[in-house]
Amino acid sequence: MNRRKIVAVLLFCLILGTRALAQVPQGDAQVKSRLRNNINTLRLLRLTEALNLTEDQTAKLFPALTRIDSAKLELQRQMGTEIQDLRVYLSKGDVRNEELLGRVKTIKELRQQIRAKDEEVDAVLDANLTPVQKAKYMLFLVDFARGLGETLNRARGLGGKN
Repeated sequence: MNRRKIVAVLLFCLILGTRALAQVPQGDAQVKSRLRNNINTLRLLRLTEALNLTEDQTAKLFPALTRIDSAKLELQRQMGTEIQDLRVYLSKGDVRNEELLGRVKTIKELRQQIRAKDEEVDAVLDANLTPVQKAKYMLFLVDFARGLGETLNRARGLGGKN
C-alpha cells in the first residue's frame, strides 16, 4: 500500500474518531487519548510524505518525536491542572501571597519545560533534516494545523447534526 492510501485511511479513521469523540461524554479520557494517538500518527505519516523522508531519517525521527511529544503532553497536563488549581485558589478569595507566588512559579517552570521540549524537537530535526526539508517542515506545521482544524470543525459539525 503506498503512502497516499495509508494517509487516506488514517484521515478517514481520524474523521470517524472525531465524530465518535463528539458523541462520547467529554470525560472519557481513553477516547481522547486514542484520538490524540491517531492524530500524532497521522502527523508523522504526513510529515514523512511532505518532507520525503528517507527510511533512515524516519527511523531516527519517529521514536525521538514520539518520546518528546509524550513528555510534552504530560507537562501540558500538569500545567492545566496547576492552572485549574490556581483558578480555584483565587476564587476562594482568601489568598496568601506566598502560596500564590509559589503556584505562579510552578506554572512558569512548567511553561519553561514545555519550551525546552520544543527546543529538543528543533535540535532533533536540525540534526536529521536537510535545509530543504527544514524549510518544508516550517510549511508543514502551518498546513497540518490548518487542515486538522478544518477537519475537526467539519467532524464536530457532522456530529452535532446527528
